[in-house]
Amino acid sequence: MTIEPVTEPGSGGALRLPRARVVPLSAPPSSYAAAVERYLTGAGIAKSSARIYRISLTTWGWMLAGEPAPTGPARRGAKPPVFPVAAIDDPALPEVLTELATARADAMDADTVNRELSIARKTVGWWQRQGWIVGDPTVGIERRPAPPDRTKALAENQIAALWRLDVALREKTQWKMLYESAARADEVLCLNVEDLYPQDKRGKITAKGGATEWIHWQSGTAQLLPRLIGRRTRGPLFLTDRKAPAGTPTLDVCPKTGRARLSYRRAEEIFEENTRLPANPLASPDDIEDLDGWTLHRLRHSALTHDAEDGTSTPMLLARSRHASVRSLERYARPGVDSVARHVAGRDPAARRRTRPRRTSPDVSSPFAAGSGRAGARYWPCDQPV
Repeated sequence: MTIEPVTEPGSGGALRLPRARVVPLSAPPSSYAAAVERYLTGAGIAKSSARIYRISLTTWGWMLAGEPAPTGPARRGAKPPVFPVAAIDDPALPEVLTELATARADAMDADTVNRELSIARKTVGWWQRQGWIVGDPTVGIERRPAPPDRTKALAENQIAALWRLDVALREKTQWKMLYESAARADEVLCLNVEDLYPQDKRGKITAKGGATEWIHWQSGTAQLLPRLIGRRTRGPLFLTDRKAPAGTPTLDVCPKTGRARLSYRRAEEIFEENTRLPANPLASPDDIEDLDGWTLHRLRHSALTHDAEDGTSTPMLLARSRHASVRSLERYARPGVDSVARHVAGRDPAARRRTRPRRTSPDVSSPFAAGSGRAGARYWPCDQPV
């Protein structure tokens, strides 16, 4: 954005900078959707993050047009409204937007609402700097308090149940890699075959923020990868079952098979559907389809939590998670339910009595030894009457 000085009439040609007007750095896009795409490319949003940004900004597109955002199944395939980005400067919009955002926040979890609000504000700020809009209609909208969810990390027996599921090789490899590497799901799904270094059990990813970094996996992933890759040497690592539709970007098509890169949405659907029973072990088979399974992000959460329980140092957890600060890592570094259960059980006096080794011969000094009226009976001191 540049500021162009304006000459006031009757001022004798003197320049008055306070009467400046904003000159856009480039011509405003023809529509809100086009402005979103310009932001995603112009602001340098990483491909691994662009999907989340696009979904959030599509949701906000309805609200910025003064309409409630669809939720649930109605959201899929719904076409966002078409309107010029300049309409965001409508003086009546902030009040309407606050009402719509409040109604949505009441129906959604706080983390999702806060993430979408943060993305919308970043985008509006970027559009302001381009000179496409002047105001920020989100100013009056407050973030929602988000109570922490202490159950996101899966227990060890739940992870074991996951490996026993009868699923395709693609899913087995993908889930193993997510858990063993503690990587984000979109980072793993953006992997190409040429990004892998199987002999070192590592791969090169584009991380959150666009940085190029490494993820590391273990033997479980290493054993599955050769079967998944086959003779492929280039292209997306995780592929769809069908040929890529026309118009799919070349980078997302396997040059050998012609199949497309597996999308985050489809990968999440498959994982959620297959984990409904482990997530609801007491549910009736007739009710399973109406229940929710796990999310892919819980594999990353579980891996980092289990690392913390095993005593992994904070510097190593930061390096493995690729978090920028200890504060952002804190939610993962809490002991999980199994760890706390083991701690409590280990401090149970009754459990310690039951596991204490028994004597192999009677203690003659004990009043309950052989010959004292209870021949052959052996009692712990704590079992004696008090």
